[in-house]
Amino acid sequence: MSDFVPGLEGVVAFETEIAEPDKEGGSLRYRGVDIEDLVGHVSFGNVWGLLVDGAFNPGLPPAEPFPIPVHSGDIRVDVQSALAMLAPVWGLKPLLDIDEATARDDLARAAVMALSYVAQSARGQGLPMVPQSEIDKAHSVVERFMIRWRGEPDPKHVKAVDAYWTSAAEHGMNASTFTARVIASTGADVAAALSGAVGAMSGPLHGGAPSRVLGMIEEIERTGDATAYVKQALDRGERLMGFGHRVYRAEDPR
Repeated sequence: MSDFVPGLEGVVAFETEIAEPDKEGGSLRYRGVDIEDLVGHVSFGNVWGLLVDGAFNPGLPPAEPFPIPVHSGDIRVDVQSALAMLAPVWGLKPLLDIDEATARDDLARAAVMALSYVAQSARGQGLPMVPQSEIDKAHSVVERFMIRWRGEPDPKHVKAVDAYWTSAAEHGMNASTFTARVIASTGADVAAALSGAVGAMSGPLHGGAPSRVLGMIEEIERTGDATAYVKQALDRGERLMGFGHRVYRAEDPR
């Protein structure tokens, strides 16, 4: 019987040529390209192309003008539910029954649709959708996202979101990626895999961690006593979000 390994640490689950996290030096490369050479130089839609196709072009296509079918007031619920509904609406077939080219096209359609759904849900229930004619004026996937969400986004915001998405685009076997791969390995359709990944991403110990950091910062700002906050949190046995990483032992390059 093999030994129990918490968090699957040291367990080789798959091989990849996509991402190369540098545990000791604190750098991150996508297919050999350092993210320092991507952020601010290559738009996220083309970085997606590098990750998936090994080439910047064609990258992600524009999202189809498809209204989000769920309005619960919770972005995660809206996006996760709407993604799962794409399979019957679009006629997506199980990955087991399609070739790689079709799977790639399904992934591109569903992935960029997920961004559209996030923007539509984040816009809120009380505001009308931004006309498609305005969205079509955008020059990148990120700009389309921001217009769909905010209407008239600040170019600085577009640049910041693009940089953030590029930095977080790929990071090995994180929880949401692992979840998506497990679902895809059963032969399920692409939308099912992405929907499951969104569920994993919502966890406070994965994609939800930054929101916990923000709350911590706001509380420290309110009290003005960081030392007392940290002591009380540790005394209660709570985690300090934003400190430490399972991969990087030097500096997190993101």
